[in-house]
Amino acid sequence: MSFSLTPEIVLDHVCDLGEGPVWDEDSQSILWLDINKGQIHKYNIKTGRHNFFIVGEMVGCIAPRENGGFISGLENGIGFIDIERNVIEHIINPEEDLTNRFNDGKCDAAGRFWVGTMSKKEEANKGNLYVLETNLSVKKKIENVTISNGIAWNADNTVMYYINTPTKYIFAFDFNIETGEINNQRVVIDLTNESGHADGMTIDEEGMLWIAFYGGWRVARYDPYSGNILQQIELPVENATCCTFGGAGLTDLYITTASQNMSEELLKQQPHAGKLFVVKNCGAKGLLAKKFKG
Repeated sequence: MSFSLTPEIVLDHVCDLGEGPVWDEDSQSILWLDINKGQIHKYNIKTGRHNFFIVGEMVGCIAPRENGGFISGLENGIGFIDIERNVIEHIINPEEDLTNRFNDGKCDAAGRFWVGTMSKKEEANKGNLYVLETNLSVKKKIENVTISNGIAWNADNTVMYYINTPTKYIFAFDFNIETGEINNQRVVIDLTNESGHADGMTIDEEGMLWIAFYGGWRVARYDPYSGNILQQIELPVENATCCTFGGAGLTDLYITTASQNMSEELLKQQPHAGKLFVVKNCGAKGLLAKKFKG
């Protein structure tokens, strides 16, 4: 099968900090966020309809929920969001005494929600990684994180991959799907000599990791077993933030980007910064997002 690695603009909407794409199979829509503006965007690839939901605070990530709607990492804790019914329900904020916000997160195959925090001023080692159990209790799993970012699991749920952006490493942990315990932290991909900073991440059905590089003009596919780079998608914008698979057969790669903190001169040089891109028929197949079971 032939495939292309040429990114196309999905639509001309510009996000300040585009992030967290999620494919909704039922509606054949891609959802993504503008973290700084507190918006959840939705674009139906069949009808071309684009609309957005205003959260009212920064929104770091969303993950689908079995009961409908989404679970979300917000500026002020974790909550349920139903964008169709216009309902936001805050659940818990384990860091209400800190000047942090929630950032990236996903659900594991048991339906738990893993979500991390970071300082709003990006101060070092101020964030943490949490797991919200299906009974809505929360546990701190990793401490002293600077920017908690991409998270993914392998097919048999024995390994969890994780990004703490400034470290320039992709970490792996042994993962117990029954208990949610993680241990044996190790580096599987060393990015210390690569351009840009690892931001969001997704995994394909072959177990390879796709990493978006903030400041790196690209998304790249890596083998976590060898640590080697396998292929690279170059973008016309500097700040790629995250990626996920969607479309027919989950073979299209959607990529979010950012325009925040860019000068007028840079924005003229990168007029598509902050837009949503897609690489159709990218040569790999993704997996549907796991849903929260609480």
